[in-house]
Amino acid sequence: MNPMLTANSASGAASTGFEDGLDLPPPEEVEVLGLRLARMGFAETVDRVEWLIRRGKPAFFITANLHYARLCERDARLGAVNRKAAFLTADGMPLVWASRVLGRPLPERVTGADLVWALCHRAAQKGWRVFLLGGGPGVAQQAAVVLQARYPGLRIVGVEVPVLEELSPAEHARLLERIRKAKPELLFVAFGQPKGELWLAEHLEALGVPAAVQIGAALDFVAGRRRRAPGWIRRIGLEWFWRFLGEPARLGRRYLADGLFLLRQMGKSLFAIHPPVPSNFLGKGL
Repeated sequence: MNPMLTANSASGAASTGFEDGLDLPPPEEVEVLGLRLARMGFAETVDRVEWLIRRGKPAFFITANLHYARLCERDARLGAVNRKAAFLTADGMPLVWASRVLGRPLPERVTGADLVWALCHRAAQKGWRVFLLGGGPGVAQQAAVVLQARYPGLRIVGVEVPVLEELSPAEHARLLERIRKAKPELLFVAFGQPKGELWLAEHLEALGVPAAVQIGAALDFVAGRRRRAPGWIRRIGLEWFWRFLGEPARLGRRYLADGLFLLRQMGKSLFAIHPPVPSNFLGKGL
């Protein structure tokens, strides 16, 4: 799916399928590899984020990939984070493939890297304020330039690149206050997994942002610091392999561990769905 075409087709107010003030039920969820993932396509996800913004209450959502699923198994704190999130999307084809094998098919992959473009497009049309937080030196600033050039009228009200570990409690409090005073409707966080998700969950109320999300390397792609896989590679679900070829030293061990986790979890899930026939069952009645 072309996210830009989807964003364009889903950008008008008439396409959202809800009205101001209308309470929207939570999205349907399916359990895949221990995660409760929203069964939503790309366009519906963009609309759901718009609903969060119209609702106006502090909220964040998560774009979860296979690595995040493995982190959730290892870090008990993330269970509470996931329950606090408005919803989780499947940001990774292994999760979509697993959902289909398990008979709980998700419609498609919904990635943070695609959502940045679509949500900034919608933000430019709706007049939403956007805040970019995190990433490497200069990345968020360059991403802001690119996004505002692509979407004239886009209101980026803040760009900050803090190193959280180096902030004193007072400096961190001032960072939260600056974000709150900027009053963004959309907050894109690039702190990495699971730091970004943990930080959003902990400071959700202090931030007061109605739609926040940790987006991983998305700002690097927007800024041109990293080259994203060509569209045809993304469509066949091999973007992870493209990234491995570009960063084998960094991603090799991680992808191996993620793959072993996938095999183990799929084995457990399939065993639960199709338990083996007891050895004495075939002999009954003979």
